[in-house]
Amino acid sequence: MSNRISSYFKSHWKIIVNVVTIAALAIFLFAIRDQLVETFEEITHVRWWVLLLIVPLLAWKYDVQARLYRSLFVIVGNKFSYRHMYETALELNFVNTVFPSGGVSGISYYGMRMRSDNVTGGKATLVQLMKLGLQFLSFEVLLAIGLLALAIGGDVNVFIFMLTVILATLLIVGTALMAYILGAKGRITVFHRAVRNMVNGTYKLVTRGKGMKRYELERMHTLLLELHNNYLTIRKQWRDLKRPFYFALLTNVAEILTIYCVYLAFGQWVNIGAIILAYSVANFAGFVSVLPGGVGIYEALMTTVLVAAGVPAALSLSVTIMFRVLSTLIQLPAGYYFYHRTIHRGHKLTSDSV
Repeated sequence: MSNRISSYFKSHWKIIVNVVTIAALAIFLFAIRDQLVETFEEITHVRWWVLLLIVPLLAWKYDVQARLYRSLFVIVGNKFSYRHMYETALELNFVNTVFPSGGVSGISYYGMRMRSDNVTGGKATLVQLMKLGLQFLSFEVLLAIGLLALAIGGDVNVFIFMLTVILATLLIVGTALMAYILGAKGRITVFHRAVRNMVNGTYKLVTRGKGMKRYELERMHTLLLELHNNYLTIRKQWRDLKRPFYFALLTNVAEILTIYCVYLAFGQWVNIGAIILAYSVANFAGFVSVLPGGVGIYEALMTTVLVAAGVPAALSLSVTIMFRVLSTLIQLPAGYYFYHRTIHRGHKLTSDSV
């Protein structure tokens, strides 16, 4: 039976992937249907000419993302054109937005996607992890700027201060822990064993001890070992990460300015520090969300933090929803086009890639 299913998938994988993609996109749009209605009701009261600034700002975001990917691939020994990286950045955004699992879908897909460009899965995954790590580390700089801006505006309270400290600590500890694990094969083996035992323990708990299957996660172990080898190479060239870090910082700056544009479209000048902090918290939590695009969690956290920083609740909710909906509608069509083109060019993608 399993052989039949495998054979069917191999011969019809393009159709299956497209059906799954369209279904996921439909579910995503259905999930934000109320937000769509609210946004279009509010949109008649905003300044359109200011909202149009979102388009060049989003284009700039992908510009620096493309440069970020190029600089990271150079470090691991691969060179790609700016255009190719720009297109794959749009493509990856589509996958991360539409498919669930908080960014993991994008990492998995990217590993499969780059194989056609003679990039190993380990290299592609490492580039993605480095990109995420650098973006999260750039939050440290932004959080310092945001806290300073809030202090100058007199909007810092105990909650905001503690939230900033906790987030900064999590970012530093998480990055250091990942580097520590990848730094030695022995630590990788211990980490792999711990994850394997956790997965099998959870499986046994869910099946109430009746499940006979045991997951060895050998593929994960192999990938971690490849990441280890590439990590050692990068550790020797850590000074080369200055340029990618600069691009990672600009990526976040571009998105923060995009959000601020929506506030300006509403005719409101708010403290930029509140937006920086809310954006950092929402992105950090959105990465671990299993919902497509972090829908629901992103909006709730953005609004909560903005309110705590002194922004009126009605304003923060309207702006957050409008930003999410408009940026999604602007970015998804281009991302879907490149994703669809990749599928139909016959790149070696499997169900694991989504």
